[in-house]
Amino acid sequence: MINTLTRWEPMELADVENRLSRFFGRRTTNGREDITIADWEPLADITEDDKEYVIKAELPDVKKEDVKVTVENGVLTIAGERKFEKEETKKKYHRVERAYGSFVRSFALPDLAEGDRIKAEFKNGMLMVHVPKSERAKAKQVEVKVS
Repeated sequence: MINTLTRWEPMELADVENRLSRFFGRRTTNGREDITIADWEPLADITEDDKEYVIKAELPDVKKEDVKVTVENGVLTIAGERKFEKEETKKKYHRVERAYGSFVRSFALPDLAEGDRIKAEFKNGMLMVHVPKSERAKAKQVEVKVS
């Protein structure tokens, strides 16, 4: 009997984890869960500058009162629903490609985020969530004397 060594590739394990996460309706980012099961997922951009992080989510045809933003245990969650508008006239639909129903997007906040000072604004189908950074995140310039 011959013993052979099999080379282990760490990316294989990550690939399996990603496939299982997609199968169960969850995505991961850097090993952290990023999304929960929902009917559809709004697209989001995340940017930052020296003062804050900004999450900009596309929510076309979603009403302001149907959107909820919460923060719990360092996770910011955007949830809501895009309702299908029932037409009074009898129309024959040939194709419906837009998704309707509930949605949930969750984002793990960085350690420097101040979750208790988050502000959100909703305008023209765009949700802007402003997450301020703590004072310790702001860059300080220190002069070092060389002797």
